[in-house]
Amino acid sequence: MVDQDWHKVAGLDELGIDECRTVKAGSILVALARTAESYFAVDNTCLHVGGPLGQGTIEDSTIVCPWHGRCYDLRTGECSNVEEKIAVYEVEERDDGIYILA
Repeated sequence: MVDQDWHKVAGLDELGIDECRTVKAGSILVALARTAESYFAVDNTCLHVGGPLGQGTIEDSTIVCPWHGRCYDLRTGECSNVEEKIAVYEVEERDDGIYILA
């Protein structure tokens, strides 16, 4: 089993609703997204041809790859275009910022 730790990746209110960005959680690049529902974290790399999901757009609870439009559910990591799945990471909103378990 791989050891995981909590990593502070952003301050509170650094991301607006329906925004995302690439952050580093330990040694992993993660796409951090905020929706009206919550914060979410998924693998930053689209499985199609490696597009940077953190530079994508947010539509409801989906992150859309900026290169070719692959769509991944932020809650499950499942792709709506084809049968594939990216990693999803646990996120906590704390008094001093946003943390990802990775």
